[in-house]
Amino acid sequence: MTKLQKVLFLDDNGYKDLKKATFACFITNCTSIIPMCVIALLLTEFFKPFNGQETSWLKVWIYFGIGSAGIFLIYIANRFDYRKTYIVSYTECAQTRLDIAEHMRRLPMSVFNTKDLTDLTSNIMEDIANKEHVLSHLVPQLIATTFSITITCVLLAMYDWRMALCIFASLPIAISVVFASRYVSSKLSKRFREKKLEVSKNVQEYIEGIKVIRSCNLDVERFKLLESSLKGLMNLAIKFEVGVGVFVMGAQTILQLGIGITALVGITLFLADSITLLSLVLFLVIVVKIYAPIMPFLGLLPELFYFQGGIRRLKEIKAIGTMLGSENPINEYTIKFEDVDFTYKKGVDNAIEHMNLTIPQGSITALVGPSGSGKSTMTKLIARFWDVDKGKITIGGVDIKTVDPEHLMSYMSFVFQDVILFNDTIMANIRIGNSEATDEEVIRVSKIANCEEFINKLPNGYATILGENGATLSGGERQRISIARALLKNAPIVMLDEHTASVDAENEALIQTALLELIKDKTVVVVAHRLRTIIGVDNIVVLDKGHLVESGRSVDLLAKPDGLFSKLYNVQNKSAEWSVGKMKQANSKPNGEIMIANALSNPFVQN
Repeated sequence: MTKLQKVLFLDDNGYKDLKKATFACFITNCTSIIPMCVIALLLTEFFKPFNGQETSWLKVWIYFGIGSAGIFLIYIANRFDYRKTYIVSYTECAQTRLDIAEHMRRLPMSVFNTKDLTDLTSNIMEDIANKEHVLSHLVPQLIATTFSITITCVLLAMYDWRMALCIFASLPIAISVVFASRYVSSKLSKRFREKKLEVSKNVQEYIEGIKVIRSCNLDVERFKLLESSLKGLMNLAIKFEVGVGVFVMGAQTILQLGIGITALVGITLFLADSITLLSLVLFLVIVVKIYAPIMPFLGLLPELFYFQGGIRRLKEIKAIGTMLGSENPINEYTIKFEDVDFTYKKGVDNAIEHMNLTIPQGSITALVGPSGSGKSTMTKLIARFWDVDKGKITIGGVDIKTVDPEHLMSYMSFVFQDVILFNDTIMANIRIGNSEATDEEVIRVSKIANCEEFINKLPNGYATILGENGATLSGGERQRISIARALLKNAPIVMLDEHTASVDAENEALIQTALLELIKDKTVVVVAHRLRTIIGVDNIVVLDKGHLVESGRSVDLLAKPDGLFSKLYNVQNKSAEWSVGKMKQANSKPNGEIMIANALSNPFVQN
């Protein structure tokens, strides 16, 4: 891989396309010289009378013909240039986005705990958009122009080295001034990007929290924070533009001094009879023509410096190791935790510690415990969203660390509390469970998941577009669609994570009915807060602060009055009897507020 290829973050195909684009730009630059050559030839003919010669009008018409053909060649060259430069660069950057997205898809979930999602979004969109602009508007043209100017400089020097030196004397100085801005540009661009990310977060927070802002009458307060953030970005943008612009304007001014130098030296040489009037005029025409493409590049060079920061960030993402593994088949679905330790962040207490647990094939195992006890963490470790820090998790005797994550996912279906739906049809959202499923198969699982009842009421049935994240559906309806997905996938292991935590009684009944079909003959792991829903499962695993404190069937656990499960179950039964009326009565009694506060703050208090 060449240095240029590394600097521009290009794969082999992208680098080949860059070379083609550079060649196309070089051809365009060469054809653009045709008018200048024709003008030179015409001037030679028109100046003949001053030397006592006669103008050949035949040659004049021939030169006009050459000029007309040159215009056509310029059109062809520019068309070729556009196809090889712009279209190819857009295609390359589209592929880069897909490559980065694919790489992110295979990263450990721990990466997304340490990296801000706004930052990652900016990497995919803004940084690659900058790459797109640099590849289409700067790099090929800059390289091609460098070649064409070098050739032109050599040819002019062969004609008259003194005038050629005047034309190009200011160019190295102008470029040096722009490169001198690199430190300032790097420093300001880093602050500018950080501010942009801050503004993006504030805007997203404002939009997502608009309901809370309006209901709590925080409009003015929250808007002031957003306004302050936006003004800060504006001020920093001005500093960035001015800081870099000073160098660019200075470089362009220095470059344009070359025109004055060429004119002054040329007139001096002409008065001394060292060059002819024709040569003077030609060099004045040439200097203006040569500077025309250089001026924009001086303004675009700082963009190249800014672009390097984005490339560095993209390389950092690509450098993060992905989760790898084999695709060997798993033929048995007993899940085992063998002395497993896991923490989300080094230096923090383990989320799971010394976990030893067996979940037999075909069984239903419920994970229960107080908030933060590690229930959801265990399901995510089984799915290899994270890798354990110590010990191992096996499925059918196979260490899941050795299994490719995508292959592992083929054995699992998930029904989470937070259902992710896409802005697509209901049919497409359910088919995510099995992309090769027919419409008839999708409709069949929809009926089993009790989805047809609300789908048939929608204006376009299964062809109804759901809106962003299924905004047009209720929580229970969204949950039933996720069950339909899982039914369509028909994986041997099923994970249910607080699947009825935020639905009403009617939807809960429909969801539980659908789940009966989903979990048939499956190895099922349930994370539940409503303990009454898991009374009949094969095994209940009670967790507390990442430790397994007790396990067994509900009858055995409830027989232990001092056990954690028994306490949680009794607290839930008492809370089920709570009503607003009882709260009102309690508040009317002496110390009522204190009694309620104590009961709510300590769920294990026995009255």
